[in-house]
Amino acid sequence: MLHVLTHQILPVFSMLALGFLLGRFGKVSRAEAAAINRVGFLVLQPALLFPLVSGLDLSAFHFDAMAIYIGCQVVVFALSFAVARYLLRRTAIEAWLLAMATVFVNSVLYILPIAQLMHGGEAGMPIRAVVAWDSAVSFPFFIITTDLLANRGAALGQTLKRLGGNPVLLAVLLALVFNFAGLTAPAPVLTAMNFAGVAAAPMTLFALGVILSGQNLVPTPTVVSISTLKLIAFPALAWAALHLGERPEEWNTLLLLCAAGPSGAMAFSLALLHGVRTDQIAPVIIWTSVLSLISLAWLA
Repeated sequence: MLHVLTHQILPVFSMLALGFLLGRFGKVSRAEAAAINRVGFLVLQPALLFPLVSGLDLSAFHFDAMAIYIGCQVVVFALSFAVARYLLRRTAIEAWLLAMATVFVNSVLYILPIAQLMHGGEAGMPIRAVVAWDSAVSFPFFIITTDLLANRGAALGQTLKRLGGNPVLLAVLLALVFNFAGLTAPAPVLTAMNFAGVAAAPMTLFALGVILSGQNLVPTPTVVSISTLKLIAFPALAWAALHLGERPEEWNTLLLLCAAGPSGAMAFSLALLHGVRTDQIAPVIIWTSVLSLISLAWLA
């Protein structure tokens, strides 16, 4: 467990921690981090996701395992929203984003690199399946629904128009077209994407650390409740549900690893975009990132 923590998990976490420390001490500004994050979003993440999704071997998928994982997401999301909305008395849109933080894991920038360190660069098919699901379905779902909650009078067409300019979604959709059509991008293009894509995780995690460094870390009842649902309820439900049926053990292990991962930054980003308070969402991301170090090392 200690070897996994020091050799495979902490090296990935270190970029988030470094950004947080440099942001706290004023060595890197929020504006500089925002610029880094923008480059990562516009250039590096699409370059990372396109080869990953277009090269997925869908015939190797265990769709029963993915159905179980997605079902657990739905259950935990509904429970988390009810807790945040009716017990913790958060507004509808804040409760929506807090619930999102319990099921939208930082899979592509955090869990995937850890899985690759653990199992090799070409391993981790279950994690890649979660990345494809989150990128192609969960990501646009939360973008659209949050936009509709924040702009109740806006037309759906306006939301879809904004969605159509999202470079990450466009890269994933194009990759799915290539995958289903059996097409392969030219080798020089894939080489360029692979060259750029390796920088996506460290740069984005570093920028996220800087941006989060300005947030209050006090564990309020809301932060404790949502973090507990993320770090305990979601993986516990996934562990129990994945005992149903038979499949290669790698699928159970890595899907459980993904469920135990920290909250992704998308809920925080959407809150910033729509002017929703972040004083509860940001600490959830920070605390789950820190506390998941122990659970991920134990599960690995």
